[in-house]
Amino acid sequence: MGFAILYNDAFLEHHDVSHHPECPERLEAIRDVLTESGLWSKATIVEGREATRAELAANHAPEYVDRALEHMRSAPGRFDADTFFSEGSRLASLLAAGGTVDMVASVVERTWDFGFALPRPPGHHATPTRAMGFCIFNNVAVAARAALDSGAVERVLIFDWDVHHGNGTQDAFYEDERVMYVSTHQWPFYPGSGLSEEVGHGAGQGYTMNFPFPPGAGDEEYAFVMREAILPLMQEFDPGLVLVSAGFDAHRDDLLGSMRLSDDGYAAMTGMLHVAAKQTCGGRLAFVLEGGYNVEAQALSIEAVIRTMLGRECETIEDPPRETYRKVVDRTRQQLRSRWKAIF
Repeated sequence: MGFAILYNDAFLEHHDVSHHPECPERLEAIRDVLTESGLWSKATIVEGREATRAELAANHAPEYVDRALEHMRSAPGRFDADTFFSEGSRLASLLAAGGTVDMVASVVERTWDFGFALPRPPGHHATPTRAMGFCIFNNVAVAARAALDSGAVERVLIFDWDVHHGNGTQDAFYEDERVMYVSTHQWPFYPGSGLSEEVGHGAGQGYTMNFPFPPGAGDEEYAFVMREAILPLMQEFDPGLVLVSAGFDAHRDDLLGSMRLSDDGYAAMTGMLHVAAKQTCGGRLAFVLEGGYNVEAQALSIEAVIRTMLGRECETIEDPPRETYRKVVDRTRQQLRSRWKAIF
């Protein structure tokens, strides 16, 4: 079946009037590294299509959708101090959301073994009612909701390994038991959410799991939380689809974060997820790009992820975590012990 990459040159037309870390060069570097490695030619490149208003409004407040689309007609401009838009942003944001919806649907339908979406602007900070943190529409949340609403799957697990907490995705599904949102992130850090105690509300109570790591977490800490909490939870939740909000700003060379993940660390997480996805949802696994601001480190990490998905063996990381990070994992598990048995 092969694999698909969502990419469109229109994503490069979303740019700030001055230098900004969320820049077109991010995608250009990914494209160049994957081309050099031969992976670009092995993939089916999908350009995507524009999301419909109904698809966006299924996740975002309809008044926000209308306001955002109209606001971008006045480009260039800003939604807030961090979140810019240019003349190409309206089309890019619609293609980003719509293309991610279709790529995820194709993975669910087994058209592809897996997919990797490279949308710009990214999405996981966009809440149901506002743009923020470089994000306008929440690509992964829109795609997850479309898969659920179509009846193609009954449960979705979203694993967010971006260095920043995906507050927008958490908000979208905080009261929804159909979606398990799991996040590993640096804390304290932007946007200030994502504490262990944030576990969902109402019908969704127990379906949010946050690991707010202090700066400095590395491969051994991320491998530990995968083994001890995320993978057991995934087995018990039994999703029909796994989506990764794949930010690469927890890389040790990133410009904004202060974590220590390496290319091998991302590969190790991918390998563990891939095995677990085969056991729970027939391998239905898709990645959606979020952050990552050292363009070379991000591109090489994505190459490592794709090669792992294609079968390259990755190093098993079994070193014990440092005590500070073990305590974070234990605290989060304690918050959820009454709901999930597999994490104990």
